Amino acid sequence: MDTSLQNIVDEARAMIAAADAASLAAAKARFLGKEGLLTQRMKTLGKLEARERSRVGKELNEVKQAIEALVNAREAALAKLELDARLAQEAIDVTLPGRGLGRGGLHPITLTIERIEAIFRSIGFDVADGPEIEEDFYNFTALNTPENHPARSMHDTFYVEGQDSSGNGLLLRTHTSPVQIRYARMHKPPIKVIAPGKTYRVDSDATHSPMFHQFEGLWVDEDISFTDLKSVYTDFLRKFFETDELDVRFRPSYFPFTEPSAEIDMRFHSGPLAGRWLEVSGSGQVHPAVMRNYGLDPERYIGFAFGSGIERLAMLRHGIGDLRLFYENDLRFLAQFNP
Repeated sequence: MDTSLQNIVDEARAMIAAADAASLAAAKARFLGKEGLLTQRMKTLGKLEARERSRVGKELNEVKQAIEALVNAREAALAKLELDARLAQEAIDVTLPGRGLGRGGLHPITLTIERIEAIFRSIGFDVADGPEIEEDFYNFTALNTPENHPARSMHDTFYVEGQDSSGNGLLLRTHTSPVQIRYARMHKPPIKVIAPGKTYRVDSDATHSPMFHQFEGLWVDEDISFTDLKSVYTDFLRKFFETDELDVRFRPSYFPFTEPSAEIDMRFHSGPLAGRWLEVSGSGQVHPAVMRNYGLDPERYIGFAFGSGIERLAMLRHGIGDLRLFYENDLRFLAQFNP
C-alpha cells in the first residue's frame, strides 16, 4: 500500500479511537466526506493510466472500507458505553419492597352529585340527563326566555357552529333546565325529576368557572303548591348538610321560566358560616308558557322547579373558599375526600 494511504489509515485510526459521539461525525467527514482526504485522492484517478488506475483504485477502496469499519466499530462502542451508563444510573434494587399501586377515589364533585341523587331518589324523584351541546330552542325559547334577554348574548353563552334540523342555533347549555323540557315531553304527570350535569357560561373567578355543574329539579302534578316546593327543598338542605339547625328563606325574584319566582337562602346556626344568609338556589312555580311547551295544560297542572350549583353546595359543605381548587388536579386537595 502506498505510504501516503497508510498514513491516512493510521491518522484515521488514532482520531476515531479518541472520538466521542460529538466528534466522531467530524472525524468521518475528514476522511470520507465530500471534501475528505480519501475523496480528494479518488478524484485524481481519472488522470492515471488504465493499469495504474486499477491498482490505485483498489487500494483506495481498501482504505475506505478500513476507515468505515473503524467508524462503525467506534459507533457501536459509544452506544454500548451509553447503554451501560444508563443501566447503571437506572439500576433497580430488586431486594427493595414493592411500592404498590396508588389508591384512587372519586372526585368531590362526583361524590356531591351522588349524594344529591341519593337524597332525591329517596323521595321518589327520577334522575335524567340531556345533551351538553343544546339547541337554542330548548335552552332559551322553550323556557320563555325573550329574544333580547342578556343571557343570550355572547358574553354569557358559548355558541358553537351549526344548526339543528329546524334551523335553530347550537350552544353549550347554560343550565340543565333544557332537560326539563325534554323529559316532560316524554313522560306523563305526575313528573318528579332532577337533572344534574355540566353547564357552561363565560365566567371565571374564585366562585365561578366557565364549566360548572348544576342540578335542576321539577315536580309537576295536579294538586301541588308552593308549600310543597318549600318543604322539599328545605328537607333536601337538612339532609345534604346533615343538620336540622339551619334556616331557609325564599326571597321574591324574577326568572322568565317561573312565576312567581324566588331565590332560596340558607343560614347555619353554628360553625364558621353561622348567622350569614347564603344564596343556594333559584326556584319558582313553572310559568304557564313553559308548561305549554311541556305539552301540558297549565289550567290543569301545576309545577315547581328549582336549580342549584353543585360546586356551591360542595363548597359550603366542606368549607372550601375557592371553586378553582376542584379543577387544579392537586392530589393533596382531592385525597381529602377519599380517606
